Parts: sequence; structure tokens; C-alpha cells
Amino acid sequence: MLQPPPIVLSFAANDPSGGAGIQADMLTIASLGCHPLSVVTAITVQDTTGVDEVMPLDPEWVADQARAVLEDMPVHAFKIGLLGSVEIIATIAEVISDYPYIPLVMDPVLTSGRGDELANEDMVDAMRELLLPQVTVLTPNSLEARHLAQQENDPSESKLDLSLCAQRLLLMGCEYVLITGTHENTQQVRNTLFASSGIIRTDDWERLEHTYHGSGCTLASAIAASLANGLSVSDSVLEAQDYTWHTLQAGFRPGMGQYIPNRLFWAKDGEDNEGEHEEKEVIIEQPEN
Repeated sequence: MLQPPPIVLSFAANDPSGGAGIQADMLTIASLGCHPLSVVTAITVQDTTGVDEVMPLDPEWVADQARAVLEDMPVHAFKIGLLGSVEIIATIAEVISDYPYIPLVMDPVLTSGRGDELANEDMVDAMRELLLPQVTVLTPNSLEARHLAQQENDPSESKLDLSLCAQRLLLMGCEYVLITGTHENTQQVRNTLFASSGIIRTDDWERLEHTYHGSGCTLASAIAASLANGLSVSDSVLEAQDYTWHTLQAGFRPGMGQYIPNRLFWAKDGEDNEGEHEEKEVIIEQPEN
């Protein structure tokens, strides 16, 4: 009997455009050699330009979806994306608390690429209180990191130093925080992985010219898949960044809005992408003892 591939369970919303959400997670997880399981948290009306409506599912349906597959198959990693409501956040937190040994990667989806609000302040508070203490790797962009780390909705903290943001998020219970620099005004995109001991690694990537729908979903799912494949957190973060960069570099624009990452870029003629990625700078700092 053949050994089954590692299994990754994603909690996320449906995206009819296929650019983000559960569809992005499934493509990414499968592309990296894992078997994807999907628990739908919400139904959305969206396209490549933005999100028009979100309809959260009944929390009991979310719990039942998850319990059904968790009682049937061994899961090697969890990934969390758009959640939909405070009640769903509480439900997922309760479900995953029964599996503390399974690594959890969370993409804290707060807004769409267009700026549509996808999580109100009550949901953000619930994330901080119920989910972050269970997270292995949190993957906010710089805007999300500042929002999650902001204290008492103080507008003066909207430009917090990202190292301070990471420290606060780690104190909330996250084991690792990977803050991505796509929204920062820098020549290259700098992504930094933090732990309570300090900076674990910093990676610089060529900034591509387009904007992308589903890049955050891709990165978080790729980290979850890499963890499921047995890599360390640091190696998973590097492998996931490399994979995500190549999906963006090979991205395509099927509609009138953003580009979509090509999660199956490797299935094309290998010569198409060969040699196109410039050498990246990798700075690794050992954690303090």
C-alpha cells in the first residue's frame, strides 16, 4: 500500500474567482505535494477587483465540517484564512484546541487588496484572544501586523516599528511571526521571521511590478504544506517564500483587476522560468540563548 501524502486542513472562505481563499489554499497545498482538506467558513461575492459581500456560515456547520475529517484522517498542519464572524473564530479555536500538537499557520485576513473590510474590531479582538495563543506561525503583512498589535485602537500607533509589532504579537501567544513587507516603501520586499528569542531570518525578494490577488493565502498555505512535509519552521518559511515568489513571477491577469499567482508554474515547460529569478539576499541571525 502506498504511503499517503501529508494532509493539510485549511479553514477559509470560498472565492469564486479562484484567486484567493479556499481555492488558493487547495491549489498551493496540492502543488507542494500534500493532500488538501477544506473547511469553508464563508461564502463570498468577489472577483479580481475586490470583495462585494461576505456571508459567514453557521458556526455549527464549520465545526461539523472540521470534526468529520479530523475524526477520519490524520492532519499534519492547519492553515487559517478569512473567518467571517466572531462565532466562527470561537468555534475554530475550540476545534483546534483539541489538536495542540498540529502546527497552525494563520493568515490574518483583515481587508481585501482593494481595502474592503473583512474583519471588524470585535473579530480582531477574538483573533487576539482565542486564536493567536494557538498559532505556530502568524503571517501578517505590515499593515495587518500594526493593526493586530495596536493597543486600544490608538491611531498614533498606525506606524509602529515592525519589530515592536512582532514583540507584541509574540506576547499574545504566537510561536513565530513572519511579517511581510509588500506594503512597505522599499526597493525590495523584506520579510522577517521573529520568535521570542529575536529575529530568526530576514529574506529580501525582488519587488514585482503588479499587484496580486491571493499572495497572502499562497504564502501561508505553502508554509503549512512545508511544515506538513517535515521541514523546520525556518526552512518552511524560506521554501514557502521561494514558491510564492515564483507563483507571482509567473502570475497572470484573467480579469479586469489584480493578477493571480500561478500556483502550478512548475507544470509549464521548465525552460520558461529558468534563470529569471535574480539572486536573493538571505540574512540569518541565530536566536539568542
